[in-house]
Amino acid sequence: MELGTFQIDPKSVVNTKTGILKFEPNRVWRTYQGGKVLDQIEGKETVEDSHFPEDWIGSVTEARNPGREEQDEGLSLVKSDSGEVFTFRDMVSASPEFHIEEGASSEDLDRLPLVKYLDSATRLHFQVHPTAAFARERLNANRGKTEAYVILAVREGIDNPYIYAGFQRPPEREQLKQWILDQNIEAIERCFTPIQVKPGDVFFIPGGRPHALGEGILMLEIMEASDLAVRFEFERGGFVIPEEARFMGRDIETSLDVFNFEVVGDDAIDSCFRCEPSVIHDAGSAGRVEELIGAKQTSCFRVERSIAHGQMRKTLIQGFIGVVAAGKGSVSIDGLEAPLDQWDRFFCPAGVKEIIYDSEDELVVLECYPGSN
Repeated sequence: MELGTFQIDPKSVVNTKTGILKFEPNRVWRTYQGGKVLDQIEGKETVEDSHFPEDWIGSVTEARNPGREEQDEGLSLVKSDSGEVFTFRDMVSASPEFHIEEGASSEDLDRLPLVKYLDSATRLHFQVHPTAAFARERLNANRGKTEAYVILAVREGIDNPYIYAGFQRPPEREQLKQWILDQNIEAIERCFTPIQVKPGDVFFIPGGRPHALGEGILMLEIMEASDLAVRFEFERGGFVIPEEARFMGRDIETSLDVFNFEVVGDDAIDSCFRCEPSVIHDAGSAGRVEELIGAKQTSCFRVERSIAHGQMRKTLIQGFIGVVAAGKGSVSIDGLEAPLDQWDRFFCPAGVKEIIYDSEDELVVLECYPGSN
């Protein structure tokens, strides 16, 4: 698809009919299988699991898929009123103060989090992501990949949905190296205790902590704007990960340096990874705003959950990527109203200053904000 040269007024992306920018599906190829639920959400006639289990929402990040470099994957696209197509990244870069926050520049673009729908048909590969400090010092990258999960749904027939996070029984470095080389996955899996999950749960996974998502889970994943991953399990579902995609293009010793080998005992799992929502604004019968991920967890991004039971106003100082997790209603900006249905994804720029959510029943919106550094 040929992209236009970004010359339009940045405020024109706040649609002149609806007030917000809604994102179309942006499916991205991955090494594992999933995506049937995303097909259902998109209303496809044929729904099936495939190598497109993720939908990248409001993405300014390109996907790293060795062997598929000819594919333009990851960046979200937007359309002007005249029909020209641009990357969301170019749009935000053209007016960062309007889109991100007052005082922002184009250098702040990667403060916007990478937000994804992720729908797993199988357990994901065991993996670990670098911290921002490691990425800057060792990988010539601005961002690591600290991330958070909001569990949205579990597939029918999955009785014990789970994630793995952190080593509950950490191996020695040389032992882990040998297990990785031998692909002794049973030994690696014994280092973890399954963490039971349910819809509504929120988890925070810092860079350096090894982890894996269990099968049958639909979640919203919020992370630093990068696609850096050490995949130390090489095969899932019959697909073997190419060597260049296993260790971020580095060697195994560099990859082992990414790991945080500190023990997270079974009794410390919740305090280390599970996040309890806190009410930061009580609008009475109109609803409330909860903080899911904040400064207590990270400076990389923020996540809030707005729950409207009527007409609820919200003042903005930062732009955000929004996802409707439940219910239906509308959002109004400067007198322009847009309907919101479950699973809608949209962007609201900081320059609008105030939005109004409205719902006759209940509307639940997850709002993903840029970090502070």
